[in-house]
Amino acid sequence: MGFRHTKSSVDHKKRTDPQGTNQPQIHDGGQPNEVALLNKKGKNMSNDNIGMFYGSDTGATEYAAELITEAFEGVDIQKKDIYKASTTDFEPYDKLILGLSTWFDGDLQSDWEDFFQKFKTIDFTGKKVAIFGLGDQMGYGEFFIDGVGILGQEVLNQGGEIIGVWSTEGYDYEESVAEFEPGWFMGLALDEDNQRDMTESRVQQWVVQLIEEFEISSIETTA
Repeated sequence: MGFRHTKSSVDHKKRTDPQGTNQPQIHDGGQPNEVALLNKKGKNMSNDNIGMFYGSDTGATEYAAELITEAFEGVDIQKKDIYKASTTDFEPYDKLILGLSTWFDGDLQSDWEDFFQKFKTIDFTGKKVAIFGLGDQMGYGEFFIDGVGILGQEVLNQGGEIIGVWSTEGYDYEESVAEFEPGWFMGLALDEDNQRDMTESRVQQWVVQLIEEFEISSIETTA
């Protein structure tokens, strides 16, 4: 791979921050600040358009993309397989969700790998970007969801803002490029190999977080 990256040196045996506590947000070159979660129960979301770009070899990432779309009830999520995407497809959206798996020794999913040089030319200025990634923390614990960190760093390099950061609490891995600071991934981490039973609840919680951080408008439901 042409992208060279440095692993985190965090002691991954010490994870005491529960999800949603002292949660940082990455923006302006990766400087964190705190964000709050908003419970949107009892509200219908407005028709805010979000572009979702994902790559899937085995169907697991596509399944996660569907779960995320369903959780955004009332919001127009426009999905596109990165295999069929061009750089201009990103232009209409100021809210983006990217999805991929990490393969072998920290490689991007194959279609993202093919698209990566083009991805590095996209201007993300003024765009909020959330990333979800699938990995195998037991089989490839040294490279867990590295793809999230690889894409996320390029988004920052090209002027974008990363939202949807996720606590490392509840995972057992060795290292991850996605861990931008101790205790925090640059996006949602899913593990269909070892923690499949936690995928839906993690997606639901992440989407609640994104609704707030995307600043999606809402209207009260009527009785």
